[in-house]
Amino acid sequence: MSSLPQQTVRRRRVFYIPGYDPIHPRRYRELYRKEGAEQAEISGYAIDLQAKRGKKRYGWSVRGEMDGATVDAEFDVLVWSDIVRDSMERGIVGTYLLMIRTAWVYIASGALFRLMRLRKGPVIAALYPVGFLLVQLVIALLLAWGLGSLLAAYVHPWLFWAGLVVVPFALEWFRRKDNKFFAYYLMHDYAYSARHRGAEPPELETRMARFTAEIADAMRSDVDEVLVVGHSSGAHLAVSVLADLIRLGYVPANGPTLSFLSLGQVVPMVSFLPDAKRLRRDLAFLCTRSELTWVDVTAPGDGCAFALCDPVAVSGVAPEEGKRWPLILSAAFTQTLSPERWKALRWRFFRLHFQYLCAFDQPGDYDYFRITAGPMTLSERFEDRPPSPSRIEIAASKYTSTAA
Repeated sequence: MSSLPQQTVRRRRVFYIPGYDPIHPRRYRELYRKEGAEQAEISGYAIDLQAKRGKKRYGWSVRGEMDGATVDAEFDVLVWSDIVRDSMERGIVGTYLLMIRTAWVYIASGALFRLMRLRKGPVIAALYPVGFLLVQLVIALLLAWGLGSLLAAYVHPWLFWAGLVVVPFALEWFRRKDNKFFAYYLMHDYAYSARHRGAEPPELETRMARFTAEIADAMRSDVDEVLVVGHSSGAHLAVSVLADLIRLGYVPANGPTLSFLSLGQVVPMVSFLPDAKRLRRDLAFLCTRSELTWVDVTAPGDGCAFALCDPVAVSGVAPEEGKRWPLILSAAFTQTLSPERWKALRWRFFRLHFQYLCAFDQPGDYDYFRITAGPMTLSERFEDRPPSPSRIEIAASKYTSTAA
């Protein structure tokens, strides 16, 4: 990474595309406020955050003072949480039916076994909701058996089956506690991608077209850099949005620098499915383009991401010549977090999946707040940085068609 002090960015637009998340986007503003203040104290710079007012899009404003420069950044969250919430309104029976269908799509297509060859962590994360939903059902049936046995023994033998009345109440208790278990949440997450066997649902295509238009507006403004950040499932949405942006000619030659930062990506969970032709086409297109810089950051300590897996290469769509992106980097949690912090977070899998957006108490090359509020473009910041030597580039997907 270049150590020369320079300022090519004075004004920046940041578009953040969250993953499959039903929560109001204000959580990302508060996360940035809290973690940015902590990172600023650790690293010796200043970040001042203000809420936006009177804007249609949800976001915030940041003034960063670091490396002897002052930078103003405007953040917009590209919201699709309403689509997520609608997709989760299935109820208990509907969720179990989705579980069966989703498992069938991943197993019958062979995607599950090929994903396991890349990283076992995210596959285990995918299997967790299936296993835990089955455990919940078993517990509910055991409670029913116990109640039925008591009724049969002390009231009447025919009342044994009356014990089944406890099943829906037990399952509803588990559902209401899902903010601790995450079984329903994760099940709906994977089911959403599998519903169309990897093809983007129509309502999401419409929303992504809106995202493209909003970023296109920023590319016509007088900012120095337009930075698109895609986290988790938001990374593969960003791939398609940016591919459309370039195809439609919305990247002016003399406009702002266009940058793409993908964090904790789970692209293979979608691109390995049979009908993910749109995503695979966009990956193959974007990886060759000179109009942008694409840096992909993951960490082996994040069990929910396909850490250090080149999303283009593993999806089997890397061209023989001309591949530029992404630059694969590791956030290296075991090095950038102190032993005490790592010990505290190691088994908090969902918290670790958001660590890319948080403070590091032993920061290395990757610093989310320097990238989003600092004076250098993404390209300049990592221009001398070699890709991670532990990156995975094996073409593992059975399905590589990009036909429209």
